[in-house]
Amino acid sequence: MAFDGIMMTMVKKELKRDLLGAKVNQIYQPARDELVFSFRTHEGVKKLLIRLSDSPRVHISACSIENPPVPPMMCMLLRKRLGGSRLIDVVQPKNERVLSLYFDALNEIGDREQLRLYIEIMGRYSNAILTDGEDNVIDSIKRIDFSESQERVLLPKMPYELPSMQDKLCIEEADVPAICRRIIDLGGDDRAILNTIQGISPMIAREIAYRADKEGLDAVIEALKNEVENGMGQPTLVDKIDGSPMDFCFMDIRQYDGALSVRHFDSYSELLDTFFSDRDRLSRMRAKSADLNKLLNNTIDRLSRKINLQKADLKKCADREELRIKGDLLQANLYRIEKGSSVVTVDNYYAEDNAPITIRLNPAVTPAMNAQRYYKEYNKAKTRETMLTGQIKKASEELQYIESVQDILSRCETEAELSAIRSELREQGYLRSVKGAAKRKDKPLPPIEYQSSDGFRILVGRNNVQNDTLTLRSAKKTDIWLHTKNIHGTHVIILTDGKPVTETAIYEAAQIAAAHSKAKDSSQVPVDYTAVKNVSKPSGAKPGKVIYVNYKTVYVTPKSSL
Repeated sequence: MAFDGIMMTMVKKELKRDLLGAKVNQIYQPARDELVFSFRTHEGVKKLLIRLSDSPRVHISACSIENPPVPPMMCMLLRKRLGGSRLIDVVQPKNERVLSLYFDALNEIGDREQLRLYIEIMGRYSNAILTDGEDNVIDSIKRIDFSESQERVLLPKMPYELPSMQDKLCIEEADVPAICRRIIDLGGDDRAILNTIQGISPMIAREIAYRADKEGLDAVIEALKNEVENGMGQPTLVDKIDGSPMDFCFMDIRQYDGALSVRHFDSYSELLDTFFSDRDRLSRMRAKSADLNKLLNNTIDRLSRKINLQKADLKKCADREELRIKGDLLQANLYRIEKGSSVVTVDNYYAEDNAPITIRLNPAVTPAMNAQRYYKEYNKAKTRETMLTGQIKKASEELQYIESVQDILSRCETEAELSAIRSELREQGYLRSVKGAAKRKDKPLPPIEYQSSDGFRILVGRNNVQNDTLTLRSAKKTDIWLHTKNIHGTHVIILTDGKPVTETAIYEAAQIAAAHSKAKDSSQVPVDYTAVKNVSKPSGAKPGKVIYVNYKTVYVTPKSSL
């Protein structure tokens, strides 16, 4: 996940295309290590985001960013010196991760001056430095004095110096044979590629090595050189198996050979906006749902332990018939048992061969009382078996419900969906209501809606409560209901509007049902479907729990991109 030098080269060409000649409309500093420049262009206002910590980067962004009520000192300085100026050039040295923005500005007495904003994207050393026409530092986000560095000082009125460059070859300046020779001399693997070419990330080095094995190193380096020189790279995002963003780069990625999904974008700014907004959203949702995950995991552990203990007790009740048989045999042989005996051996007429059986007795009580003792133990075991069977069924249903909530929670994308789950758990007694908190009724979320390729509307429930509403109240009896077979997932409804449903609509809706289930990363997922009239809710069942009859099953690979 590196904003490498060649990625910056591609972004630079994008900035020159979209922002050159634009006027600085406003400058914000949402955080200490973050700047946002608002430019007025012919196409409207565009925002340039400069992030210097937590994945440093620079690109045009469409995301809305909250600003502090009082602007920091650096923001005030930038507004004073660059407010109303025009961007006249964007320069980058040798595919390095340094970008300099040249501004044509007016000073306090109305004279024109050229100012530069250097943006250094170098991990934790990332910085933004404003310099004057003679390249002397006016100020910087991070000041560096002599106590921090003897080689490079960044203080007001000190001359600005570029960071020391790495001993690597620039893909735009070096020729292909020279690059290939150096790679081969260093070992020819992806590490050699990384140590040879300026401005590439480890993933790009692995991609070049992967392609070189099939196409030849010379051809791959030549193609890369042409892409960089012509600015014709491919903005690419690589997703993990779970759909979360993993990495981004400036070229198509083939090294995963279909194991991971790849998305392409029209611009690098759109790519970076999508990657970081998705990543930040997922990170934010994980943080906001951490308490719910903990609650659900603890409840699942508690219920699992409870069920295991109850099953162990139930197993002991399996011998209850032997207790009844011993009581019957003692009752039938009372006349043969001497008072005070501790054991007795009698013929077992319940066995095929009447094999003798030895029965332990309590010598302190009469033979008849010993028989009654066995009957009593039998009745206790029988009652306990009935009770345990009911308790295990109830705990198992509760476990299935909690697991279904956990599955839905794993797919939450908005705070509204998270709030709906909290409300559901509060109604079911798993979360306490906060004392003194105002009772607020959240606006009901609409179901997720898709459309099949042949025009049928497909609705997907977002949570268990909405599943009940969608299936049992909103859907008509002739609509089609779908759900993954014996796998936690959500309810899916095909709205037929009285028309016969097509096999295409059923298959595509089944793909969606599989994608909104615990089996979303699997293949050949079984999905049951039937008319809504065949679906009903058992009395007293938890939200989302239904039973259905007269169904068919289709096997699909999950897909939610209709």
